[in-house]
Order: sequence, then structure tokens, then C-alpha cells
Amino acid sequence: MSTVSEAPQGLAAVLALLRPRHWVKNLFVLAGILFGHDWFDARLWQQVVLLFFGFSFTASAVYAFNDIADRARDRNHPRKRLRPVASGALSVRQAGMIGVASLALGLLLSWWASPQALALVVIYLFINLAYSGGLKHVVILDVFIIAIGFMLRILAGTIGIGIPASQWLLVCGFMLTLFLGFAKRQAELMALGEGQDHRQVLEEYTPQLLDLMLGVTAAATIMAYSLYTLSPQTVQAHGTSALIYTVPFVAYGIFRHLYLLHRRGRGDDPALDLLRDPQMLLTVLAWLLVTLWLIAAP
Repeated sequence: MSTVSEAPQGLAAVLALLRPRHWVKNLFVLAGILFGHDWFDARLWQQVVLLFFGFSFTASAVYAFNDIADRARDRNHPRKRLRPVASGALSVRQAGMIGVASLALGLLLSWWASPQALALVVIYLFINLAYSGGLKHVVILDVFIIAIGFMLRILAGTIGIGIPASQWLLVCGFMLTLFLGFAKRQAELMALGEGQDHRQVLEEYTPQLLDLMLGVTAAATIMAYSLYTLSPQTVQAHGTSALIYTVPFVAYGIFRHLYLLHRRGRGDDPALDLLRDPQMLLTVLAWLLVTLWLIAAP
């Protein structure tokens, strides 16, 4: 039974509205520096940090606006009813002011990063508003829009701050985010209960269809990353052909995510799953450390 007392109050309500734990998704903006050998360029680090927080506050503004628009529907959801606006912990006016302030800060920080980065963040903003305005109800396209949002993060962290974007890196990122998006839909579908309010688009998906899409995108992600490590351009850029040895980390992470989805009922929140599953976190850290070691080796 829904009670406001279960919902976060005060500062906790503001943080719940802005969802800072989801900011981990914006670490995709680090891809350019990670694979671009510009680790000691202070100017680039300043730009990418500004961009990270620019994306983060812009995304938080979108969350706030969505919570305002969906407040009536959220009240009928067993978990979303505790969101600050739906529960009444924050009024519509308060949530709107917080959202506008967050958006203004996000756009300002993005502009300080670079005008090109700001343009990509604005595109991200409009795509998300279009998604919230109705495109989230269009089957398959809903997941593609989520993936495009991650691609914009990668582009902002590369061409947005003057680092050439690797085509293979873009393909890998796109396939991975499609995989995570379809896994999220599968998790939501598996969690449905009788009489429970749910996303309208879930009526268009079936477990069999989503499993097929997960199989295709999982295989495509592993294959695209494998080809990236073997690409002559990659070998020339990093001065090593040993990145192929990082493929097992990527494959294990993909399979671990599928295991958590089907055996643990997770997958609806990849950022939270990463933080609360030790194996997944260790896999990502191991991949990162081995990758840095290989491309930094003389």
C-alpha cells in the first residue's frame, strides 16, 4: 500500500529526483581520452570533466521533467509510486524549478567544454524529450533511441573535444547499448505482475522476441569488439596487437549480464547492477586496467 512516509524527503527527495546514481552512464564520454592516448593532456581532462557533469545535469533535468509528466501513472506503480513527485514529497512547482536549474547548469557546463559538445548535448536533450513525448511507445525504436543517447555521449567525448572518433568504437558502443536496452525491456517484461501498471510498449514485446534480439546484439557486440582489436587502424593507433586478449573480459561481462537477467531478475538498471554485483564490477575494472596497461606499454 502506498504511503508518502516511505518516500524520500528533503534533500533525499531532491537527489531521488535527479538520480545521480545514473550518472555512471555518462562515463561513456571518457572513451575518447581512454583510447586516444591523451591521458596527460590537462586541457582535455578539463573539457571531459565539464562534459561529464554537463551530460549528467542535463539527464537529471530530463528525469525531473519525466517525473512531472508521469506522476499520475507512477502512483499506480509499486516502485515508482515512491518517486518524489508521485509521492508528494516534492510539488510539481518544486520539481520543475529543480529541473530547470539542473538543465541550465548542464548546458552551461557543456558550453564551457566546447560549442561542439554543447550542440551534441542539445541534440541529446531534444531526442530525450521526443522519446518522453511519445517515441517511447514505438516498439524497437524506443531501444534505438536509448542507444543513440549513448552514442551522443561517445561522440561528445571524442569529436566534441577535438579527438577523432574511431568508427569501430562507435559500432561497439552502439551494439553494446542496444544489448543493454533490450535486456532492460526483457527485465521489465519479466517483472510484470497481474494488474500492475507498466510501459505501454511492453505490450508489443514478447520474451521470445527479446531473447532473439539479445542473442543478436550480444554476438554483434563481442564480434565488433573483437574486430576492433584486430583492426590494422587499431594496431597502428595503439602500437599493439595484444588488445585481442581483452575480448574475454567483454564476453564474460555480456554473459554475466544475461545470467543476472535470467537467474537473478536483474537487468532493468545496468548502472545499479554494475555497482551491486561484485563479479560484474571486477570484470569491468579488470578490462579497464588490462586495456590501459596494453596500450600504455612501450
